[in-house]
Amino acid sequence: MRLPSRVLLLLTLTCLAAACRDEQAGPPHRAPRLPAPTQARSLDAAPTDLTFRSGATFAGGAVVYLGSKVTPERAAPGEQVRLSHYFHAQRPPPQGYGFFVHVVDASSGSMLFNADHEFQDGAAPLATWPVGKVIEDVHSVPMPSVPARVVLGFWRGEERLPVDDARVHDGAQRMLGPKLGDGAAAELPEYVVTRAVKPPTLDGVLDDAAWKDARPVVLRGSFDGRPAQLRTEARLVYDDANLYVAFDVEDPDLWGTLRNRDDPIYEQEVVEIFLDANADGRTYNELQVSPHNVIFDAYFPARRQGMDRSWDSGMKTALKVRGTLDDPSDRDQGWTVELQIPFARLAEVPHVPPRKGDRWRFNLYRLEHHGRKSVEGQAFSPLFIGDFHALPRFAWLTFQ
Repeated sequence: MRLPSRVLLLLTLTCLAAACRDEQAGPPHRAPRLPAPTQARSLDAAPTDLTFRSGATFAGGAVVYLGSKVTPERAAPGEQVRLSHYFHAQRPPPQGYGFFVHVVDASSGSMLFNADHEFQDGAAPLATWPVGKVIEDVHSVPMPSVPARVVLGFWRGEERLPVDDARVHDGAQRMLGPKLGDGAAAELPEYVVTRAVKPPTLDGVLDDAAWKDARPVVLRGSFDGRPAQLRTEARLVYDDANLYVAFDVEDPDLWGTLRNRDDPIYEQEVVEIFLDANADGRTYNELQVSPHNVIFDAYFPARRQGMDRSWDSGMKTALKVRGTLDDPSDRDQGWTVELQIPFARLAEVPHVPPRKGDRWRFNLYRLEHHGRKSVEGQAFSPLFIGDFHALPRFAWLTFQ
């Protein structure tokens, strides 16, 4: 998945339009909300048990950010945690500003996911806050798998409400909020890939002995590792020349409008494999196939940098559909696809053919548009963020 118009584009710290979402390669995360209040929630004082205290101000002291409460403070990656934020208006607040919340990597400041939402689900826009009262907003986010920080503030058009003290914002008028996570990342899975006595015939039918002997894995939710709504099973084998990947996809509606090689099929429904052959966490390849057997392949010299779509993987694919393509009136069963990926074309391959015991980094993905609307990401190694390029969360691929 890449940086196109819909599910991509890494949000930079200089993006002043706080409403713009971090479109990292994966389905967007939106903060689960509590039921909308019938009227704005206001308090006489903030709770005494805040887990993060601030006191920093916006707009020349007009609005004070008192702090936040994280519940629970410690949670497993992907587990939902509740964030309660508390503000106080010392004079009538500015007009026309919305609320934003971003969760960023604590070390780099890169966006992990966007939790923007209307304050109190629209019941308490900034301009309506009563002077002298404490206003509370509550929402939930998944616990990241890396140390992270919440940054928040208010936006209007292409500007953000200024933070008065430069020491308490990130340089882009995002107020520093609570920290999340302690770096206890979920364990990375491993796939031991076996050498095929006879390589599979590339016909889209997964009846070869090589596939029957290969270990099947089922992809899970990319955000949280939970079982996916629709099943996706994958297998891998190899020989001297190629890595072979098979996907068996359950899908009640087979569709796609893109027909040309390297079209942005990542904006629709695809299966994908990312390969970091030398496991350096930098150079890697991305290969995708759609239900129309359209291929997308790209080389990256570094994470999300220098994407080279002129790179030709030499990949061959074969696909079988169980249903009718592009007909939403019937119910399909799914599709199977086989990928044949030449080792010699991949970036930074330590040995061709791979030697027994060689260990690569990789991940397997699927994007599914339920009802052609809501997007579900699936992965072999769950990411816990909306970014298929999350290289530290890539699984291990060990050659037997």
